[in-house]
Amino acid sequence: MSKRSSIRRGSFGRGLAVSLAGIRAGGAFALGSAVGRLRGEEAGNSELMRREARRFTAELGRLKGTYVKIGQMMALLGEHFLPEPLTDALHDLDSQTHPLPWSELEGSVRESLGDKYQELQIDSRPLAAASLAQVHRATRRSDGYELVLKTQYPGLAEVIDDDFDAVVRMLLLTRWIKAGREMDAWFEDMREQLHHEIDYRRESDMTQSARDRFRADDRYHVPEVIESYCSDTVLALEYVRGHRVTQPEVAALSQSRRNALGQAMLELFFIELYDWGVLQTDPNFGNYLIRSDDNTDQLVLLDFGSTLACDDNFRRHFGDAIAAGQIGNHALLADSLVGLGCLREDATEFAKKSFCEFCEMLLEPLANPENLPAEFLNDKGQYCWGRSRLMQRVGKHAASSAATRHFATPSRDFALIVRKLTGVFTFITVLDAEFNGHEIAHRYIDGWIGKVA
Repeated sequence: MSKRSSIRRGSFGRGLAVSLAGIRAGGAFALGSAVGRLRGEEAGNSELMRREARRFTAELGRLKGTYVKIGQMMALLGEHFLPEPLTDALHDLDSQTHPLPWSELEGSVRESLGDKYQELQIDSRPLAAASLAQVHRATRRSDGYELVLKTQYPGLAEVIDDDFDAVVRMLLLTRWIKAGREMDAWFEDMREQLHHEIDYRRESDMTQSARDRFRADDRYHVPEVIESYCSDTVLALEYVRGHRVTQPEVAALSQSRRNALGQAMLELFFIELYDWGVLQTDPNFGNYLIRSDDNTDQLVLLDFGSTLACDDNFRRHFGDAIAAGQIGNHALLADSLVGLGCLREDATEFAKKSFCEFCEMLLEPLANPENLPAEFLNDKGQYCWGRSRLMQRVGKHAASSAATRHFATPSRDFALIVRKLTGVFTFITVLDAEFNGHEIAHRYIDGWIGKVA
C-alpha cells in the first residue's frame, strides 16, 4: 500500500490497530510495574515494557503519515509525562520517514497550482522528506529561477484529528498517562501545534515576517516566499544552496568562523525570544543551512511551521531564571521555575535544590566568565562547547530531577523553550565553537527589561 493510500483509507482500522497495540502495552505496563517492584526497579521501566513500547512504535511506523508525526512529537515533548521506555522507542520514528513516489504526489501538486503548474519544471526526486510533507526542487521555465516546493501529503487534513485522538486513547488505555486537566491542556497544545505544521498559509506569513525581521542582518538569510506558487498544501520558497552543520565542509572552516556561526546561532535564540517575540521551536538540524563564500558565512533559516509567541510574564521569569542561576540565588531561581510552570509551589527544599542545580548546569554556557569551569576553557578563557560535554551531563542530571514527585509537568512554553535551547546548544557543540555566551544573553534580556520597565 502506498503512503498516500495509507493516509486516506481505513481511519477506523488504523485507530483500532493503535488501540489494540495500546491495550497490549497497558497489560505489559501493569505486569512490568509489579515485577519491577519485586526487583526494586523503577515501575514501568522493565524489559517487558520496553519490548511492548518498541512493538507499539513499530505499529505507528507501519501506519505512516500523521501517526509518525504524532509519535515524533510525543518523543520530543512527551518526555515530561510519558515513561522513559516509550519516549526512547518513539525516537526510532525519526528514521522512518520515506518519500512518496512523485507519481503519487503529482496529481495533488497539479491540482494545487492550477495553471501555474505548467510554468514550472519540477524535479521528481525529492530534496528532503518528512512525515507530513516532502520538498522538491523546481525551475521556472520563463527565466530559470530556482525554487523549492514544500508539498503536503494528500489527505492529511482529513485524518489528522482522528489519528491524534486515537493515539491519546491509546495512552489512556495503557495507563501510561492519567486523565486530568493538566494532560488535557498538554494534548490540546500538541494538537494545535500539529495543525500549525500543516497550515501553509500561516507558515508563509511567519516566513515572510522572519524575512522582514532579519533582512538587515547579514548573518542570517530567510528564503523569499514565492506567493504565486503557494497554496493551502504547497509552500514555494527561494532555493538556497548551503551545507548542514554536520557536513565536513563546515567542520573545515577556521575556528574563528565557526565561533562566529556559534555566536550567531546563540544570538538568534535571544533575538527571537526578546526582540522579534516569536520563537521558532523546532531546532532540528535540517531546518538550518550554512551558506559560505571565501570570507563570510550565513545561517539560512528554513522552517517556520512550528513557532511560539511568548508573553511578557514568561519572558520575565525566563530572564530572572538565567540571572538567578548565574549569581547562585536559589530562592529567586526557584520562584522563577514555579512561574515557568516546572516546579511545584509546595516543593521541598531538597527538590528545589535539586532542580535549581539542574537548571544552573543547563545554563552553564551563559554564566559570567569568572564562574565557568576552568576545565572547559581554552587558554583565552573562552568556553569550549565541544569539550564541555554539556548535554551529556545535563541528561544524567535531568533523570534525577524528574524523578522527584515535586517535579511538575511543565508548561508547554517551558518545554518548548528548553527543547529549543538544548537544540541551539547542541548545534553550537557540533560546530566545536569556543566563546562565552554571557554578554549575548544579558544584552538582550537587559535590553528587554529596560523597554518594559
